[in-house]
Amino acid sequence: MAASPQIASLLGRRGRLELDDLLAALVVDGYLLADDAKQVRMGARAGRSVVELHPLVLIANAKMVNQRELGRPLKLEALTEWLASHAGLPYLKIDPMKINVASVTQVVSHAYAQRHRILPVAATAGEVTFATCEPFDAGWAADLTQMLRRDVRRVVSSPIDINRYLQEFYGVQRSIQLAQDAKGSDASSAILNFEQLVELGKSGEVGADDRHVVHIVDWLLQYAFEQRASDIHLEPRRETGHIRFRIDGIMHKVFELPSPVMTAVTARIKILARMDVAEKRRPQDGRIKTRSAGGREVELRISNMPTAFGEKVVMRIFDPDLVVKDFAQLGFSPGEGANWRSMVERPHGIVLVTGPTGSGKTTTLYSTLKHLATPALNVCTVEDPIEMVSPEFNQMQVHAAIDLDFAAGVRTLLRQDPDIIMVGEIRDLETAQMAVQASLTGHLVLSTLHTNDAPSAVTRLLDLGVPHYLIQSTLTGVVAQRLVRTLCPHCKQEAVQDPQAWTVLTHGWSIPVPDKVFQPVGCLECRNTGFMGRTGIYEMMKLSPRLRSLISAELDLSNFGKAALSEGMRPLRISAADQVAAGLTTVQEILTVLPPIEAFDDTPP
Repeated sequence: MAASPQIASLLGRRGRLELDDLLAALVVDGYLLADDAKQVRMGARAGRSVVELHPLVLIANAKMVNQRELGRPLKLEALTEWLASHAGLPYLKIDPMKINVASVTQVVSHAYAQRHRILPVAATAGEVTFATCEPFDAGWAADLTQMLRRDVRRVVSSPIDINRYLQEFYGVQRSIQLAQDAKGSDASSAILNFEQLVELGKSGEVGADDRHVVHIVDWLLQYAFEQRASDIHLEPRRETGHIRFRIDGIMHKVFELPSPVMTAVTARIKILARMDVAEKRRPQDGRIKTRSAGGREVELRISNMPTAFGEKVVMRIFDPDLVVKDFAQLGFSPGEGANWRSMVERPHGIVLVTGPTGSGKTTTLYSTLKHLATPALNVCTVEDPIEMVSPEFNQMQVHAAIDLDFAAGVRTLLRQDPDIIMVGEIRDLETAQMAVQASLTGHLVLSTLHTNDAPSAVTRLLDLGVPHYLIQSTLTGVVAQRLVRTLCPHCKQEAVQDPQAWTVLTHGWSIPVPDKVFQPVGCLECRNTGFMGRTGIYEMMKLSPRLRSLISAELDLSNFGKAALSEGMRPLRISAADQVAAGLTTVQEILTVLPPIEAFDDTPP
């Protein structure tokens, strides 16, 4: 969009933006009708006594139709981009994970930034970048250039983002600094510089119940929920502790804390998780139940272990909205969904889900149990640990210290009149035997195994020592699965599929190259990764009479795998090819998660 000098002069004639000027400029530029502008103006006057909002926010809140994109409301981000173009400044969508909070909050005080509606977003030795929502009020920039002896660069950002991150960045940084002051500095004191911060860090231990530490932990959890993190890693180092989030399977470094504060934050988390705060030499497990900003209950599973520089803590986040999904959301095609239902809606039998750690087995099992659980059924689980507490199930946790293992758990559940039993994992012969026993006595058993593909689950059970005739009579089906990142819907672009890469993926299956595929680009919504979210790919092996007849004590896995393919099993790579053809992911992403072709050749029979 070319900037208009007339509109720029109209917007900038008073320095600070005025609602009337903005509305007039939007009408001239064809974004608003004159009647709509009048309606916004009247609505703003009626509500002015309630709250004073930035004029851009007032216009966005009115939800008027964008005359340049009929059918869509005029949104705040579009208005901010429009303003930036007429001010001749870059537009910035603030990504808090890309900002060094400790560095930028040293540049100017919170009061100064708030007064001028500016937010420092980047700082180097020679230049500081500030986000502003008042691009025509630039007097502060010249003052700061002289005061800081650095160049000042301005970008335009959403007023809501600036206001929000002003509170968050300065609030968290102040908590970190005050938490280090063992003598307890006054909360109204000025923000300390880095040298003072280091000195305070040497003055002693910080208490886990310190209100500043409480604030840091609360902020950290909410921040992780907001960023769609599946895990939070707190990693102590010699000088500073690192905080990293795992988002869509990839680790992102998000924050650094001084060592004394990291120790206090770790202690605070251990208290919340009901762990032994004094025990720092042994690994421990715990759990925290909290709420997200939207009010949803969220479970966190906590694991800590001793390292060279202190205790490392990993928090696995179980958001019920993410963990429990319907079958379409899991990534099942209509055919796969029907196949899965036919396996799990039987009154008895064993259904196994296989795959490595982090492949979505828990999500699949919990979603299935939610689907199956009705008031007419008694659904019981034995888990290590209970990953998500659900009111529909009766859940029991394994306790090795009192000899309550999976096998003992299943033995107990069999006396509890269950209809469906979920066993967290089949690890040994005793657990496998109890699962078989449960199935033989008329129960549906769901469990997991760690194998690369579906046919290998049968050989794993044989290796554990389960007699082949019991596997024949109890095993209903096996599903192998993986998680792949899905393309960001905001920035993915059409691309031409490389036929050679497609041939590598389909591996002998005669599946035509799709007419339309997409490639990752990267935008602010996906943090320039090109991917947002994950979906499942599945290999479903339902045991037919022919496959049951092939199960023997001396099972040939290669022949068994070939027979499974001839009986209709579609290998992981073909499920993945469907996701590529649907425009959800890429061949390159799929190839990073597919298992090696070792156990059996998955070319078509």
